Amino acid sequence: MKVRRAAVAGSWYPGSASTLAAAVDRHLAGTDRDLDGDLVALIAPHAGLTYSGPVAAHAYRLLRGRTFDRLVLVGPSHFVAFDGVSIVADGGFETPLGVAPIDAACARELLTSTAVIRDHPPAHTREHSLEMQLPFLQRLAPAAPIVPLVMGHQTAATASALGEALARVLRGTRTLLVASTDLSHYHDAATARALDHVVIDCVSRFDADGLQASLDARPDHACGGGPTVAVMRAARQLGARDAVVLRYADSGDVSGDKSSVVGYLAAAFGTFA
Repeated sequence: MKVRRAAVAGSWYPGSASTLAAAVDRHLAGTDRDLDGDLVALIAPHAGLTYSGPVAAHAYRLLRGRTFDRLVLVGPSHFVAFDGVSIVADGGFETPLGVAPIDAACARELLTSTAVIRDHPPAHTREHSLEMQLPFLQRLAPAAPIVPLVMGHQTAATASALGEALARVLRGTRTLLVASTDLSHYHDAATARALDHVVIDCVSRFDADGLQASLDARPDHACGGGPTVAVMRAARQLGARDAVVLRYADSGDVSGDKSSVVGYLAAAFGTFA
C-alpha cells in the first residue's frame, strides 16, 4: 500500500502512539456537549494539537456513538500553489496511531466526477491541514477509511464545483465531511475576535453564500475558507438543515499571549433534534 508518511508527528503533535492517544483523550475529556440526530459535517481547526486540540475536540466528540462508511477531509494547501483540488486516490495516511486507509472507490469516483479534482501528489507531502485531523479520527472512528482533499487556489468557482461534486458522489451514503480551517492569523485577540465572528455568524446561519462573499472581500478571515464553503454547500445538499457552533477560542487562551493570535472554530452541520 502506498503510504503518505506523517509530516508533523513529533512536532505539531506527539510522536509516540501512547502519548498521542493520551493527548487526544485529554482534550476530549474537556468536552461535554452532544447533539442528537444525523451528523453530516464538521468544521475543525488544524494548528498544533496543544493549541487547537481543545477546540477540535468539541467537534470530534460528536463521533461517539455514530458510525460512518468514510470520512472525507477537505483542507487548504499551505505550501503548494495550484488550481483546483488535489486528491490522493489510494493507499493511506500515516500517524503514530497507524495508517488511515483511503477509500479508493470513493476517491476515484470523485476524481472522475469533476475536472476541478485532480491527482497532484506534491500538495499532500508537507501539508498538515488534513494530518492534524487524523489523531482524533483514528481515536474515535478507527474503522472508517478517509478520502483526502486539499484545495489550492481558493476561488469561489473551485469551492462551488467541489461542493457540487461531493454532494453528487456522496448522496445516499453514510459519510462524514470535515472542513479543516483556522480563522484569522496574528492579530491581537480583540481584532481577531471581530474578524472571526464574521465567519462564525455565517456558519451559525448555515450561509455558504454569505461566507463566500466575506472571503471574496477579505480572504484572511480563514485560511481554509474555500474548503469550509465547499463542505457547507455539500452538507446542505446532503440533507443537513442545522448548523451549530460548538466552540471558539484563540491561541492566546493556551499561550497567554493575546497580542498575536490564531482563531479556532468547531462547528457541526446536520439534522439535529
